[in-house]
Amino acid sequence: MPRTNFEQLLEAGVHFGHLKRKWNPKMAPYIFMEKNGIHIIDLHKTIVKIDEAASVLKQIAKSGRKVLFVATKKQAKDIVAENVAKTGMPYVTERWPGGMLTNFPTIRKAVKKMGQIDRMSADGTFNNLSKRERLQIARQRAKLEKNLGSIADLSRLPAAIFVVDIQKEANAVREANRLNIPVIAMVDTCCDPTLVDFVIPANDDATKSIAYIIEVMCSAVQEGTEERKLEKDKEDKDSAKPDTEEAHEKNTRLRSRRTKKAEKPAAAPKEDAPAKEAEAEVKAEAETKAEE
Repeated sequence: MPRTNFEQLLEAGVHFGHLKRKWNPKMAPYIFMEKNGIHIIDLHKTIVKIDEAASVLKQIAKSGRKVLFVATKKQAKDIVAENVAKTGMPYVTERWPGGMLTNFPTIRKAVKKMGQIDRMSADGTFNNLSKRERLQIARQRAKLEKNLGSIADLSRLPAAIFVVDIQKEANAVREANRLNIPVIAMVDTCCDPTLVDFVIPANDDATKSIAYIIEVMCSAVQEGTEERKLEKDKEDKDSAKPDTEEAHEKNTRLRSRRTKKAEKPAAAPKEDAPAKEAEAEVKAEAETKAEE
């Protein structure tokens, strides 16, 4: 996992906070100074928090669980969709569907509905409907795809959620807290860090700042996924190895038996039983005559 670079954080503008009059006093430990009425975030603490969050995401990905990325603000949605899609993790970049976590079974029903519409198109049922019905279903499918398409593979609650701007995504954070799902988030100087389990003090408005941190998080997820694949391949090889060795030993034993059998001298032919009896009678007669 690459180390976070101080200069890159400066270039991305991660250190710029909000106006001093909009600050949240609970963010005081992460503020370095105030300049021209704007709070400056302490990047040394940001680096530590980025590495900590990346390590958590890596372990979650390595264990095979899912992390849900949430970013519906204009500056972040395209960045998140582009980077997270490469990792195979679910993400929400449109409106947060209320109850997505707390009422997860209902959300899953909506995703299944989308699958049913796809099956109707595949088996030809869709063509038997009237033009108006087809248009209504197509609109419904497009709406579901827009809002839930990125979470179609999320079959159970995520192991954690990553949020850009916890004020904008207050509903997502609230639902995660209610279900004790860990929250990893970019937290600006105007936000309450106590709502988040893993705080990344950073500018959550600048596109460059968001892009840099999202790339680091996605790299950590990909690393965890690759390590999981390597471990799985190693286990498969180890499980196949004993079978191969056993088969080899069995073949060796069979070959040694065949060799011993081939080297063993042929047994002498057994004498015929009637011939033995006749010989014994002849000997007995000869002995009798000699006695007489």
